Amino acid sequence: MKKNVPTALLRIFISSTDHIKQDLLCASIVFAAKKEGIAGATVLKGILGYGASSVLHSYKFWEITDKLPVVIELIDEEEKIRLFYETIRPQLESMRYGCLVTIQNIEVLLLKSGKSKTE
Repeated sequence: MKKNVPTALLRIFISSTDHIKQDLLCASIVFAAKKEGIAGATVLKGILGYGASSVLHSYKFWEITDKLPVVIELIDEEEKIRLFYETIRPQLESMRYGCLVTIQNIEVLLLKSGKSKTE
């Protein structure tokens, strides 16, 4: 990301059980973002939540498969984020179950790269 360029945060709210073909949707989106050069991506798994369907999903330790809320956060220059969203929009619109996508302008206060273990 460059300094003094509008930066945006894209949030995609889905379920931990959502898939695109055989792949988890959250993994598919993060790998696509990496391939497109998006600056950063994080997948957050919730413990409790509900969406437009009003079905409450929560973590229960005895369940083998958890259907939990997931938020994918992507950050980069606003133009790159909007272009990336347009590439994944058809997948999101074709999902069997619902999702929510938001975007907000943000101000990056610190961007410090770390060293990899190989350096």
